[in-house]
This record gives sequence, structure tokens and C-alpha cells, in this order.
Amino acid sequence: MLSRPKPGESEVDLLRFQSQFLAAGAAPAVQLVKKGNRGSGDANSNQPPLQDHRDVVMLDNLPDLPPALVPSPPKRARPSPGHPLPEDEDPEERLRRHDQHITAVLTKIIERDTSSVAVKLPVPSAVAFPPVFHRSRDTQGRSATSGKRSIFAQEIAARRISEARVPSVGEVVPNLGPPEGAVTCETPAPRDQGSQLPGSSHSFQGPNLVTGKGLRGQEAEQEAQTIHEENVARLQAMAPEEILQEQQRLLAQLDPSLVAFLRSHSRTQEQTGEKASEEQRPGGPSANVTKEEPLMSSSANKPKKGDKLEPEAPVLALPMTLQKEWLHMDTVELEKLHWTQDLPPLRRQQTQERMQARFSLQGELLAPDVDLPTHLGLHHHGEEAEAQAGEFGDRLAGSVLSLLLDAGFLFLLRFSLDDRVDGVIAAAIRALRALLVAPGDEELLDSTFSWYHGALTFPLVPSQEDKEDEDEDEEHPAEKAERKSPEEDSRPPPDLARHDVIKGLLATSLLPRLRYVLEVTYPGPAVVLDILAVLIRLARHSLESATRVLECPRLIETIVREFLPTSWSPFGSGPTPSLYKVPCATAMKLLRVLASAGRNIAARLLSSFDLRSRLCRFIAEAPQELTLPPEEAETLSIEALRLWAVAASYGQGGDLYRELYPVVMRALQVVPQELSTHPPQPLSMQRIASLLTLLTQLTLAAGSNPAETISNSVEASLSVTSLVTWTQVSGLQPLVELCLRQTLKLLSRPEMWRAVGPVPAACLLFLGAFYQAWSQQPSSCPEDWLQDMERLSEELLLPLLSQPTLGSLWDSLRHCSPLCNPLSCAPAPEAPPSLVSLGCSGGCPPFSLAGSASPFPFLTALLSLLNTMAWIHKGLCGQLAAVLAAPGLQKYFLRCVAPGAAPPLTPFSAWALRHEYHLQYLALALAQKAATLQPLPATHAALYHGMALALLSRLLPGSEYLAHELLLSCVFRLEFLPERTSGGPEAADFSDQLSLGSSRAPRCGQGALLAQACQDLPSIRSCYLTHCSPAQASLLASQALYRAELRRLPTLLLPVPTEPLLPTDWPFLPLIRLYHRVSDTPSGVPPTDTVGTAMRVLQWVLVLESWRPQALWAVPPAAHLARLMCVFLVDSELFRESPVQRLVAALLAQLCQPQVLPNLNLDCPLPGLTSFPDLYANFLDHFEAVSFGDHLFGALVLLPLQRRFSVTLRLALFGEHVGALRALSLPLTQLPVSLECYTVPPEDNLALLQLYFRTLVTGVLRPHWCPVLYAVAVAHVNSFIFSQDPQSSDEVKAARRRMLQKTWLLADEGLRQHLLHYKLPNSTLPEGFELYPQLPPLRQHYLQRLTSTVLQNGVSET
Repeated sequence: MLSRPKPGESEVDLLRFQSQFLAAGAAPAVQLVKKGNRGSGDANSNQPPLQDHRDVVMLDNLPDLPPALVPSPPKRARPSPGHPLPEDEDPEERLRRHDQHITAVLTKIIERDTSSVAVKLPVPSAVAFPPVFHRSRDTQGRSATSGKRSIFAQEIAARRISEARVPSVGEVVPNLGPPEGAVTCETPAPRDQGSQLPGSSHSFQGPNLVTGKGLRGQEAEQEAQTIHEENVARLQAMAPEEILQEQQRLLAQLDPSLVAFLRSHSRTQEQTGEKASEEQRPGGPSANVTKEEPLMSSSANKPKKGDKLEPEAPVLALPMTLQKEWLHMDTVELEKLHWTQDLPPLRRQQTQERMQARFSLQGELLAPDVDLPTHLGLHHHGEEAEAQAGEFGDRLAGSVLSLLLDAGFLFLLRFSLDDRVDGVIAAAIRALRALLVAPGDEELLDSTFSWYHGALTFPLVPSQEDKEDEDEDEEHPAEKAERKSPEEDSRPPPDLARHDVIKGLLATSLLPRLRYVLEVTYPGPAVVLDILAVLIRLARHSLESATRVLECPRLIETIVREFLPTSWSPFGSGPTPSLYKVPCATAMKLLRVLASAGRNIAARLLSSFDLRSRLCRFIAEAPQELTLPPEEAETLSIEALRLWAVAASYGQGGDLYRELYPVVMRALQVVPQELSTHPPQPLSMQRIASLLTLLTQLTLAAGSNPAETISNSVEASLSVTSLVTWTQVSGLQPLVELCLRQTLKLLSRPEMWRAVGPVPAACLLFLGAFYQAWSQQPSSCPEDWLQDMERLSEELLLPLLSQPTLGSLWDSLRHCSPLCNPLSCAPAPEAPPSLVSLGCSGGCPPFSLAGSASPFPFLTALLSLLNTMAWIHKGLCGQLAAVLAAPGLQKYFLRCVAPGAAPPLTPFSAWALRHEYHLQYLALALAQKAATLQPLPATHAALYHGMALALLSRLLPGSEYLAHELLLSCVFRLEFLPERTSGGPEAADFSDQLSLGSSRAPRCGQGALLAQACQDLPSIRSCYLTHCSPAQASLLASQALYRAELRRLPTLLLPVPTEPLLPTDWPFLPLIRLYHRVSDTPSGVPPTDTVGTAMRVLQWVLVLESWRPQALWAVPPAAHLARLMCVFLVDSELFRESPVQRLVAALLAQLCQPQVLPNLNLDCPLPGLTSFPDLYANFLDHFEAVSFGDHLFGALVLLPLQRRFSVTLRLALFGEHVGALRALSLPLTQLPVSLECYTVPPEDNLALLQLYFRTLVTGVLRPHWCPVLYAVAVAHVNSFIFSQDPQSSDEVKAARRRMLQKTWLLADEGLRQHLLHYKLPNSTLPEGFELYPQLPPLRQHYLQRLTSTVLQNGVSET
């Protein structure tokens, strides 16, 4: 027997084996049997296998060189001698037939054979058209079972059933057979009749899907039957679990649409088969199957597992009785009349999941449980017919709106305004209003007009700026506007609209087109109101937009002439047919919003458009006397008063007061009568509040200095005649006080108190302005106003402060505060960034800052009055400051100073927070006035100081004067630092002593430093006033606003609130500015200025770190460390100053406290710092150049080298600045943190470990030069060379072995002893670590094994 070839044998050996096998004549172990094709059957199955013709390999005639790579001639296939191929059969077709791969099965396409299909010619007809189908024919009983299928679908289905219907018993199979070449599932082969899987209810009555239709002759039936038998045999050989598993696998692989088609095909044939079996049974139904019978199998009527049982369809309750005589109602289709029945009752969803938002046709969000009548046309949208309004998909959502704006929807509306069809123009203006105007925003701003500085608003302009503009913080806003305006004017409107929708619209000549629509086309009232609303939104955008509205040719003239006439014809009841030549309150509001944009605009409106006569016309008559609808008359009177109040805010319009003095007095006298009405009317309350706001501004104008300079000539000519004298307003105070007394009676009745709205706050604000103006009159006797204030305090204010109901208002501050409830200021997700809105479309909740139950307007006005009286009458300060002791106010302050997430800065949050900051500032100002006269309780003083620090870092643009006043008063006042007299410095020294360890040197006494800082508090305040004060122009504008310098007030629009005035790390701001100034001009700063500024900053930061740590909670400890590094980077000599050394050491000790150190994270982004590794590299350069071994400098260098920080910092020192190691001579006893912070866990960076070993071996790192890092390097190298981690890579293992070999061969016995016998870190020892007296057995054995290898092979060079 021949053996098998072995691996070492060549082709020559294989040929020798072949010759021996052939010479022996032995029988082969394998016989090749070539099977014939399926078409030839088993004719050649009895022939013996061919053994004479064998494939013999001969290598004798092979050439020595390989053949050339040229294309070979085509080779024809030669058949075997024993199996000749048929001459008429295509070889390619034979190969395809024998290809059994799955791809051949799936991609095999056979053309349908139509040779045996009969061709049917069209049947000739004697009529020109097909016969008309009458629905009345054969429809009895059909509608009951037709479901939701139309009559057309039912007729088609019936026709298909009749064509494919199996013949009845009388027409059995002999008469009708299947077409030639077709195999149907209704006539299965006899041998398949009983095929059924064991243990299964499934029987196989022939092929179901594969029918062989389209193949030639009997081949189709044979192929289909063969495939069916193979499938049945395979299924019978499989277990039920395997069948289910294969089924799931196939379903996962096949296309879902293909699976659905196969299932529907199987279901259809199952129904047809069962129908045929029922008809063939004796006594079964006849062949005439009526359409009432459902064409479903019996199994389909039974609920399957996993199917949901659907309830029976209810009977429709139609609101009418159907008559066959009606047109097209001879056949009733109930499914098409489903919409006429009554709506089902509204379902209340008891779920917390998301629901579809629904909107009215005005775009307003509707509550899910609101029930609206059906005549509004808001039903039958979506799946829930009973739910009102369109679904979220039927309305413009925010994301969809952004996509539409990007796609040019804005300009589609603009181009539609140029259409000639009035309906298109009206629709475009309506859509433009829906896009730009938020009705809730206007309602909010109107309702808060009479609040404390409520007429001032932020411009509704996008706050996103270009990156290059963000780097130019020092540039004046006016200079930015001058620089950017040419660039913006040259940009096309789409580019402008992408950033700002309003600017993009104004660039398309929108204003002239709106003027043309108003002036020429005379649209209806709805279109006019829409245009005016759009113009109001444009005016609220910015001063630039308001100026463009004013300067549009003939626009304001048309509005004033057509919609603010002084005389008009009265009209009857019903809707107004036209607004032309009829006074319109919205037009008056437009003028008021324009005047609020700037004092020059207000002056031009009063001088150029004859507004004086119109204001006199609409204010002289009471609203009920105007021949207008009552609501329109009230609104018109309110807007006229507000326009006058805005003009009076600039010191204009005083001559109107002289003309309308009797009217104003008469209106003020009837206010108590209107307040006594039950319930008070909201519009009447707004009109009274607007009147009081007007009188407040006129009173302030009477108390202002008339000698103030006025730059504008037009305004100067107006102001000469607009002066209001004190005698003209001195008689208003008793009438307003009477109104206040009447409203305060309602304080105990919450419903009535909410109904009077802003009237009590407006009364308090007037009294404050009255006493302020009275005290500034040089001709008045001080005794008069002092006695009057004492009378008001005793009769009204002190009883008010003692009322329990006032305490409930203080308690509700926390519930209505945006600071305490940041989620109430969350930005609206649907608002696109290019279109700013306050987001008040759904109204404000009652318990919110702008809600009906908000205590903020009244309490802010009360604090404003108390501040004014305490500033004028110092003797009342102590009594009036009792309001600060309210428990609700104390709890509110504690909540505000507690650390927490601040509200996101959105347009609404900026507006709301500004009003909240007013209350906080007025309370702190009253506390500061009281503290100058008598000491405050220690707990209250500390709370007020913490509140002042928090408020200073939160104030928004427009409040520059408040920030300046806080820096002058509360922040740096000794009265608000009770720790200085209550043992604060001594407690700091005692804390230092408690924190000392046995190995730590005493730190610099923090108590002495804190005491010195308290003494230097005036110098510290001067330093921060120099570096942290706002820009001079912004400060003067804000000062004119808060000090009521009316003739210096430029505008009622506040700056855009992009960010707070001061950063969160403002205590470090002078030091940061000093660092930047020195970096730009290294020799430009005098040493005295540098030392003084650095000392004041460090002193103040130490005070805050010790006594007000919550003020710096928003600043991460890593930012503290970066700011301390700036002290050393400012100057090469600054850190050598003794006071600076002690202050930095004290702050470093604060930073290294156990409760602070874990929060030190150098990998997170830091404010104002691009990269901490870059700063640290600069710090190392400076240390290497100028430190000369300074221990404090070295401590700051060592602090970022802790093991938990990035390895990049350690690589920077040991790789690029290795020369600094000799200067790091900080003793182990002065290390601010534990030595374990540097040694645990073991270092795993191979490059750093090699640098450690190199510096140790080369002598660069020595214990007397750098004791801390010497101990650290020894610890990590020891841990590495004795580590036996099996998961280490080969490179690490080789490096470890080489390092240990070199350590064993070191000539420096001391270093060798340290590296081999290191045990644990111990900073009390001179070396900084403990040593093993003798190596542990495991390490000793490992070292001996390695030593023997070294003696044999030597040490390889690294």
C-alpha cells in the first residue's frame, strides 16, 4: 500500500508515486461517477464507472522557462468520450442548468412562454360606448358587508371572483381543466393529498407559490412538483423548533415588502381553496355566490395569537333621515357619511407623555382639553376628530419655520406684496404679521409699561456677533456701528436675513411698499391693523429700524392723516367697514414705540406731524365721550397718555400740560370713583396707571435742572417751551395719595388686589418722584417736605409695613423669581435665532414675575419710595429699613446667593431679570443707608454683602450705574464685613494652626493679612473702580436714566444684552488687565502701579476666599491657579515683594485645602484661557529665567505635576525644561500638598519613565537640588522596574528589563540603593521615602535571575 506524500517531498517524488501506482494496477480508493442531466433520466445509471481513462500528469516535455504572457486562443470544450453532448443543446444553457448556487436561483430569469396562450380579439359591439353602470343594480345587502370599500372597488372584486370562481358540482373537473403548462393549487397531485408534518396542523396540498406557470409543456409541472417534494422532505426532517428558527432567519433576510406579498398570495389561495372545497361538498352552496358572503376562510374568522380583537363598528347616528329621492342618494354609502355625525366627547388624556400640539387658525397654542364649537372650522384634522384645531403637522412649527426661512419663504412673502391682486397682498401681509409679530410680547410690554422703569425695553435684535467682533470688546459700540454699516449695506438681502430677518426685509424696500398699500390701495381694517403691527415690530427692532420707519417718505404722514384724524363721522354698531378717517389706537401705539427709540425721534414726531393737537383731542375727552367703540376708545386714550409720557421722559411736551391741566386734574379726581367699581375694568386700570406714569414724568421734569445743555437744535427749541414748573405739579400729591390709600385697602383681598393691576405701584412711584423733585426746589423750605414725609410715614407707610398681608407678598418672591426658578426663563425651542421674540405667546403664569399674582411691581415701587425718603430724611431711615427684616425677603436673598444654575440669557430672561435686579438693588441700597446710621446684625450684614457680590456679577447692559453704585457702596463697605470685628482674623489664624501637620512649616498668618486688607479697603475700592467701571458713555447714559436726568436721556432702548457687565471672575479682572498690558508693552508700566494693583487684587481675593467663598463658586479652582500664575508672569520682580509673597502663599494654601483640591481640574476649559498647557509652558520659561530657586514660585510649578493631571505637563518639565530641575529646591516640608499626590498611582507613560531614569542616572535630578521630584522619580522608576504585569507589551517588558539591568550596574551606590530598595513615600525623612533594609524574596529572586542573564549576555545599550 502506497503511503501519503510527506511535506518534504517534491514533484519528482509525486511523479514516482504515480508511476508505481499505475504499474501495480491497484484499484483506486475513490471512484468518479459522472451523473447525467435530469432530462436524460437514469438511462446511463447501469453503466460501470470509467476506469481506463485516467488523468496522468507528465512533466517530461515542459519547457524550462515559463510561457510568454500572450492571449491564448479560445478553447473549445470537449466532451468526455462516454458522455457525448446532444448536438442541439447549448453548452451555456447546460452549465446554467447544473449551477446549484443560490445566486443562480435568485437571478435566474426565464422568459414567459406565450406560444400556447390563446389570443383573444376584442368583441365587436354595436354601441359606441360601454354600457352605463347603474348603482341600483344588484346592491341589496351589499353595504352591510362592504366595510369601507367603495362601490367601484366592490364591483371589481366581484368581477374577479366571478372570473376565478371554481365550477359547481355539476361542472366538475372533466369539463374544465387547467391550461396547458399551468399547475394550480386547486388540483393537487394525488400523492400530495396527505402530506402533513408530524406534530403539526399544516398540510401541504401541492406547491403553493411555485406553480411553473410560463414554462414549456410538462416541464413546468415536473419542475414545480420536484421543488415541492424537496421542500416537504426537508420540512419533515426538521424539528418544529428548527422550522421556527429558519422561518425567523428568512424573515430577517428577506425584504419586508416581499414577505407581505408572499403572505397575501398564500392567504388568497387559501381562501380560494376553501371556497372550492365548500362548493364541492354535498349540500354546499351553489355556484351562484352572493356578494353578501364574506370571502374569508374559516381560520381567518378565528382570532390568531397576537392579533387584537377589534370591537364591532358602531351604528352611525346620522343627523338626518336619508331619502332615496335625493340626488345620488339612491345607494347609501355609510362610510362616506361618517363625517356628518356628531363628534364624540372630548377625551381627557391621563398621561404624562408627549401630545400633539394643536393651534388655532391665528397660530395660538390651544390647551388639549379646550372645547371649541364646530362652526370655527377647526375640526377633522388628524386622527382625533373631536380634538380642535390643526395638529402640529398642520401648522408652522419652529423647525419648519427655520427651514422655510432658509428656503426663501421670507422673500416669497415680500414678492407677494408686489402683486396686483388685493387678496394676494392681504394674505401676504397677514402671513408677514404671523411671522414677525408675537401678540403675547406686545401684551407683556404694554401691561408692564407703568412699572419701575417699565417703559425701557431691550431691542429685539439678534445678539449673535461675528468672531472678529467678539475680540474687540474695548471698541465703542458707535465705532462698531460706523465700521460695520458699510459692509452690511453692501450685503444682499438673503445674507442679511440669514442673520437678521428684520434687516433682510428692510433691505427689500418693504417700507415704501407698505406705504403704497396704505396710501393707494385703501385695504380693509384687518390689513391695516396687520400693517401697523408689522411696523411696530420693525420699530422695536433697533434705533436704526425705527429711524428708517420715521424717514420713509410719506409713511408717517399717511398714518397720522388717515388713522389719527381729529374729526370723524360717527358710525353705528357692528364691525367697522373701514379704518380710514377713523382714530386707531394701534396707530397711536406705533408713534409711541417710535418715540421710545430715541429722543430725537420723539422731538421730530411732536414738531413735524402735529401730534400736539391730536394728543389734546384724544386726552381732553373721556373715553366714554369719544364716538368710538368702548374698548377702542379706552385703548386710544391709554396709548395717547403713554405717548405723552414717553415724550415727557425726555423733558418734552411740557406745554401740553399747561393746556390740559384742567383735564388732567379732572381725570385724577375721578380715579377713586373708578377704583370703587366692582370688578375693576382692566382697561380702566391701565389708563389710570398710564395717567400716573405721565404725571410722574412731568413731576421729574419739574424737578430737573433747566440749565442742562441740549445738543440738538430741534429739541432745544422744544425744551424752551416744555419746561414744567414746580407750582404746576405741587397740587397733585394729595390726589395721588388718596388713590394709594384706596388701593391699599384691597391688599387683604387677593382677587381685588390683582384686579387693580399696576395702579398701586404707579402711585408709589409718583410719590417717590414728587418728594425727589420737591427736595430739589431751591425756593422750598426743607422743613415742609421733611414734615410731609414724616406724616406719610406715620399715617401710611409704617402701618403698611406691619401688615401681615405685606409679609405674604415678600414670601411669594421666591415663587415668582426667575433666579429661583431658572426653568421659567427657558428659551422657546421653536424661535429661530434670526427672529428675536420674548416668547410669551401663551401668556405668563399667575405666579411668575409678569403674572397677575407677581409681587415684584408693587414691592419694587415700595422700595423705591423708601429709598427716596431715606435719602432725603435721614431720621426716617431706621424706621423704614424695618422692611428689610421681613422673613420672606431674607429667605429670598438666601435663595439668590445659594449656588445654582443661572437662567439662560434669552430675550425674555434678560427682560425679567432686569426687573428682578431692580428690587435687589433697591433693597441693598436701603440696607446701605441704614448701615451708615446704625450697625446691622452680623447675619444680615453678611447676607446683604453676599447678595451685593452676586448682583454685581449678574447685572446686564443698561445697568452700568447700578454696578458703579454697588462698587462705591455695598461691596467695599466695612459695615458689610462683620467678620472684621467678630473674630474673623483670629479665626483664620486658629484655622491655620489646626491645619498644620508635624511636617509642615507654619504658613503666613492669614489673620494679619485679613486685618490689613480691611484697613486697606478704600484703596482696594479705588483700584476696582479704576479697572472695573463701565465705559464712560454707557455709564453717563445709565446715570441719566436712574437719576432722572431727563434732558440727558438719549433713548428708552437699552443695549443688547449679550452678556453680563462683569465676568464671573471679576475679582481677578484688574490683575488680568495688568497682565495683558504688560504683555503688550513690557516696559510701559511703573513698578509702583504694578505692585499696588497686584496687592489690592490679592487682598480682595483673600477676603472673598476666607469670608465670602460663595462669591467665587462660579470660578473653578483651576482658574484660580491660572490667575495666581499671572502674578509671576506680570513682572520679573513682582513676586519678590514681601506683601505679594505672603498673599500668594495664603491664597495657595486656600487652593490646596482638602475640600478644594479634589475639584482642581486642569483638563477642563477655563474662562479666558485657550490652553492651560501653553500657559504652563510659558510659566516654566519664566521660572527657568528669573526664579533663582524661589520656593513659592517652585510650589506653583510643582502643583500641576500631580499624578492625576495630564502627563503633558510632566513631559514639558522633564523633556523641554529639564534645566529648571536644579532651581526647584522646594523642601519636602513646604510642599503644599501630600507627597502621595505625586507618587500614586504608578506612572504608566514609558516616555516619561525613561526621562525620569535618564535625569537620575545623568545626575540632572539630585536630592539636594530638587528633593520633591527626586523622591517622585525614584518612586516611579522603582515601581516600574519591579513591575511584573503580564499584560504589558513586549516593548514595555524590554524597557523594564534594560532599566533594571542598568540600575543593578550603576556606579552611584546611593542612587542604586534608592532605586532598588525604595519602599514607601515619607516626607518626614530627608530623602522623602523609606527603604527596604533587605529586598523582599520575590524581588530578590527576580533580580538574581536577571543578574545571571546579564553576566552571560551583557547589557544592551538603550
